[in-house]
Amino acid sequence: MKKFIALSGAALIALCHGTAWSAEAAAADAPRTDEDSIVVTAATTGSKTDTALVELPQPIKVITSEQYLSQGAISISDTVKYAAGVLANPYGRDTRVDGFNVRGLDALQFRDGMRDIFSYYASITSDPYNFSRVEILRGPASVLFGQGSIGGLVNLVSKTPDFTTRGELNLVYGSYDRKEAMGDVNVALADNLAVRFVGRVRDADTYVDHVPDDRVMFAPSIRWQPTPDTDIVLTGLYQEDDTGSTSQFLPIVGTFMPNNVAGEQLDRYTFVGKAGWDRYDGRSLQGGGSITHRFSDNVKLSLKARYIDSDLEYNTHYADSYTNPQDPFSVYGTDGRTIALTADASDARMNVFSTDNNVQFNFNTGANIEHKLLVGIDYSWNKVSKRYAGGYELVDLYDIDYDALATYDPTGPFTSDSQKQLGVYVQDQIRFYDRVSVVLGARRDRVTGSSGQKDNATTFRAGIIGEIGAGISPFFSYTESFLPVAGRIDNGDGSYGDAYKPQTGTQYEAGVKWQPAPSTLVTATVFKIKERNRVLYLAAGGTEQSGVLNTKGFEIEASHTLPGNFELLANYGYSKLKSETNTSLDYMPRHTASLWSTKTFGLADEAQLRLGGGVVYSGKSVSTSAIWSIVTPSRTTVDALAEITWQDWRFALNATNLLNKKFYASCLARGDCFMGAPRNVMGTVGFRF
Repeated sequence: MKKFIALSGAALIALCHGTAWSAEAAAADAPRTDEDSIVVTAATTGSKTDTALVELPQPIKVITSEQYLSQGAISISDTVKYAAGVLANPYGRDTRVDGFNVRGLDALQFRDGMRDIFSYYASITSDPYNFSRVEILRGPASVLFGQGSIGGLVNLVSKTPDFTTRGELNLVYGSYDRKEAMGDVNVALADNLAVRFVGRVRDADTYVDHVPDDRVMFAPSIRWQPTPDTDIVLTGLYQEDDTGSTSQFLPIVGTFMPNNVAGEQLDRYTFVGKAGWDRYDGRSLQGGGSITHRFSDNVKLSLKARYIDSDLEYNTHYADSYTNPQDPFSVYGTDGRTIALTADASDARMNVFSTDNNVQFNFNTGANIEHKLLVGIDYSWNKVSKRYAGGYELVDLYDIDYDALATYDPTGPFTSDSQKQLGVYVQDQIRFYDRVSVVLGARRDRVTGSSGQKDNATTFRAGIIGEIGAGISPFFSYTESFLPVAGRIDNGDGSYGDAYKPQTGTQYEAGVKWQPAPSTLVTATVFKIKERNRVLYLAAGGTEQSGVLNTKGFEIEASHTLPGNFELLANYGYSKLKSETNTSLDYMPRHTASLWSTKTFGLADEAQLRLGGGVVYSGKSVSTSAIWSIVTPSRTTVDALAEITWQDWRFALNATNLLNKKFYASCLARGDCFMGAPRNVMGTVGFRF
């Protein structure tokens, strides 16, 4: 059993599909114990090959499960809040979806290198306990991953078996009557055969009345190596969530701004809905597999595929904060309390099939010129089907008669949309004199939708990085991205025009990496992103697709780790968005910063005490519409950890937002506000074997 303490932002990980395992990658999945320690110093996120971090001309952030669980993460969004240039939970904690903003733009979520979220409110959130690490790739990345967001992507790496028998069991009790049991057991059945079982059972409430947070998750996997050169991994997942929405879409007037007519404010955690009917209940089934085979030291074949079947029932109420955002209650009377409450009920089904296959060739074209040539093809198909019901009624928002609210049940046929993507990519990583690395890549995609819409795209990437001495490696890169947009231009009069063009993005980035020792890494980078063809929703109704969104910024992240004793992470990000055609796009904070540190102390009888703390800062944000601008103030939150390990036992106390800071995550000029999560405290008792 080994102790894994990661060098944040400088970690050697398995191939995105988790098949090409090194000893370090295996240790990354192992529960932490009190023996050896391993520091990992390379990454494959940005290349799909095993490549040292200092040879990649872009910043890659790798966050291990030990790190984000120590920080008190209860969602995937929480796992990324200590990363430079990333805004976690931009609209507060959301039990329905995970949200993260990278370099000022929404980021897509991938699992094991393949995208798994294709529609809002058609699937449930992923469980952070089921992953060994979370990887953040900043900037456009379509050459390797196909259609993707302009700002970057977040990739979740599933836990898979290795050949050491071990396990852990944890019991947790926390705020809002949170009760859960978690287990992670790895069993080596033979020298070349192993299984792993990861599970969680949770019964919990939240800080919003009548919004539970219940979950059952079970993820089995098996690994078989029939020969030393062949690695086969099969993974499965069953997850069921019974929850609701912590996002209540409360009006700005009466929360962030005073309600001068009613003369009182709403409680910031007011439940707007009908207890027992408002819910977000879903089930997800997933099955996947990967095969890696080395024909020789110079040729490696990697194949992987996954299928997702998701069902979701979503019932919700929300107030009409939007007809007159500056005075929403005046639309329905003069008492400052009456407002329309809309009920939406939907059933959704999502099916996704993805596969990614490539061959890697290693060869030399000279005594000091090494190549890693990657040639691949990937394919994805997704189908999202929904049906709806709903209505509205007038209520006193300050004294809702919950029992009197009407309910609705979607019936009839589902309306479906589907999409297929086929991509071919090639990448060459060239290493000169074991000092300078050049990355060149190109990709061609074809995307077709169920409406008959067809989009083709060619994207490129290029980058160079070189060590100039003392562990200093300057780099420069150019990357591209594209994202198909379903639908047609809405003329605003009931008619529709041409199909939407894909959103496209380009990024120029320059920076420097400094790694004076394997346990220390500092990365500083500046970037400029240009996005084209964003859909704009017009004040007069309808849509258009025009203008350019420019994003520029600066990031610096530093990590220093003394294995088994000390950890320090420091991050700062600045992103400025500017659009000449739509200023409402510039509503994310320009400044984000974070600091996290842990220190371990030896106690009597071989016990150890680990203390940790962190600070997360998000700057003010401005949301602008045609009628007004709303400024959401900056906020600073504090997290803390106290942990004692003794023999095979672990006792931990986590607190997020320790000082119980009351803040708004976002208030939008369209009329609604989203509350930040209050203090959350969890106690854990764990046993490792």
